[in-house]
Amino acid sequence: MTFVGEPGQPDSGVDIVADTEFAGRPMRLVVDVKGNGQPRMAHQAAYQLKRYLGQSGQEGVPMFMAPYLSEQSQAACREEGIAYLDFEGNARIAFDTVFIDRQVEGKPDPERRALRSLFKPKSARILRVLLNEPARAWRVTELAEAAKVSVGLVSTIGTALRDREWADQSDQGLYLADPSGLLDEWARNYEPPKGEEVRLYTHLHGKGLTERLRDLEGMEGRVALASFSAADWYAPFVRQSSSYFYADEKGLGALETLLNLSSPARGANVIVRVPDEDGVLDDARSTAPGIIATSPIQTYLDLMTGGERGVEGAEHLKDQLLRWLS
Repeated sequence: MTFVGEPGQPDSGVDIVADTEFAGRPMRLVVDVKGNGQPRMAHQAAYQLKRYLGQSGQEGVPMFMAPYLSEQSQAACREEGIAYLDFEGNARIAFDTVFIDRQVEGKPDPERRALRSLFKPKSARILRVLLNEPARAWRVTELAEAAKVSVGLVSTIGTALRDREWADQSDQGLYLADPSGLLDEWARNYEPPKGEEVRLYTHLHGKGLTERLRDLEGMEGRVALASFSAADWYAPFVRQSSSYFYADEKGLGALETLLNLSSPARGANVIVRVPDEDGVLDDARSTAPGIIATSPIQTYLDLMTGGERGVEGAEHLKDQLLRWLS
């Protein structure tokens, strides 16, 4: 085994050349080891490995090694036609008559922490802005202003998105390269916003309830239909006897008056969440005269936490309204 990279020497793109044999035949593994296993690094490693083999005239199996390779990073390696191995045990080595393919469930703690940080409420403000206009390129200052966050946070999240190849950078600014992949990963890691959940009752239903809801837009405070109730106005699929809302404190009070809400001992049919961080209301929109609902992105995320029927409704919503993310 030869360690190619030496301190103070230019990076050749290869760190280890391991000569061994298999079935009585010589075999050479040419390995690039990186501390970051994100998809962008996988593509970079593939380029460096192929360049090294081409310039040196050697025969060998190019391999990328890193502490952890996500499913997306593994897919990048397969796309590039290189072998891979991470310290968690994920591996794929295919050459001649050899085929090793192993996937390990779960993510290491650093990766889980990184994803939690990416989808925290403040960071999520940035993601909502990007996903609501996925074809647009954003300057850092523009995105910070639209998301109501700091320029520093936009830069940090932008780097994380580019490393995972969900976003890229052009002369015009940051834009989403894989909005569907970003939304799917967010859904897998989504946690409903923390805050108070109030369960109430209204005697209104059917047409009477719908007509009263048409006054949402003019109420004091912020209120928006959410989850199944929001989906009814975008892409009806799952009927629910309860109505779901997000609201701030003023909006909750106005909603109680509008729907003549009471606090029942049982049989609540109105569920209102008052989030601690109200970014979920920032991109709420009018879906019909007077009707305000959470954005399709937020509605999709909430449906994905709504059990089997919620997931079905989310997929229907995505097919009907978010197909442009593909």
